Amino acid sequence: MDINWILDTTGDTGAAALVGLTVGIIFGVSSQRSRFCLRAATVEFARGRLGPRMAVWLLCFSTAVFWTQAFALSGLVPLEQARWLSAPGSLSGAILGGLVFGAGMVLARGCSGRLLVLAAGGNLRALLSGLVFAVTAQMSLYGVLAPVREALARLWLTGPANIEITSFLGLGPYAGVAIGAVLALIALVASWRSGIAWPVLVFGSGVGFSVGAGWLLTAMVSSQAFDPVSVESLTFSGPSADTLMFFMTASDTVDFDVGLIPGVFVGAALAALLAREWKLEGFEGAKSMRRYLSGAAMMGFGAMLAGGCAIGAGVTGGSTFALSAWLALTAMWVGAVLTDHLVDQPKAGARGAAAV
Repeated sequence: MDINWILDTTGDTGAAALVGLTVGIIFGVSSQRSRFCLRAATVEFARGRLGPRMAVWLLCFSTAVFWTQAFALSGLVPLEQARWLSAPGSLSGAILGGLVFGAGMVLARGCSGRLLVLAAGGNLRALLSGLVFAVTAQMSLYGVLAPVREALARLWLTGPANIEITSFLGLGPYAGVAIGAVLALIALVASWRSGIAWPVLVFGSGVGFSVGAGWLLTAMVSSQAFDPVSVESLTFSGPSADTLMFFMTASDTVDFDVGLIPGVFVGAALAALLAREWKLEGFEGAKSMRRYLSGAAMMGFGAMLAGGCAIGAGVTGGSTFALSAWLALTAMWVGAVLTDHLVDQPKAGARGAAAV
């Protein structure tokens, strides 16, 4: 598709920002209506349930894998140019950062993407937690936490480039699409058993499709732009930090990241307003506030160490079959499940005993 008229109108970086805005709106609407949340899925799993939250997360992940791999197989998206596969992968960063992020996600009661969606619906807890996440991510990328992050990330690297799992295992070019299709079928069966309504399924798959759309649209801009434009898709750690600095410094430089965060916020806010679900919510007390903010700070550092957040590493990176992304996703699950076992389940048990 010829998009030179868009590039001539907006400029190369402006077109990338427009793509980010578009993809963000799709994600924001779909996430708000489907209640997509990795933290909720991990809590269900930790408590021995494979319910609707788990089914929605698996549907999102599987559709992201399917569309990303389908676009790559057709030659529309050069995934080898994406940072997940072109740059060295930090296995130590993926494991350690994923564990920290998963623990913080449970404490903050939502991953970074979910916090942004909740904030757009009037949740002031999520808004403040999201700001703490963005500040900590910036500190971990360029600030006082950067030396610690870099030291931990260098402990175990994959080499000159990351490892693509399907190629490493010799599974062939169609393996990625096949795996995505099988996981989607499993997700649909789980959704049917959980009694999930079809609109939720549509919006849940829309979350995954937004990841594939991000790859496709940035690849289109990159192939026709004069200036270098990265082939990328959804993530919230780097973009949150970049967007915060963009508005604080009044920079005139725009890109995919700067368009993404406002797009998600606008999409989620519109969805909440149309569904009459927008309402102001605050903290329940100082103890609750400490928990949310400490969890958000842990997510900010963990995401930068792992190479991405629950969406950036867990779904977007996972859709490329980059080894470090899959390790980060696994570590996030482990960190979240352990934290729920150690922090929240004892409290739930104590409340139940007191009620008896």
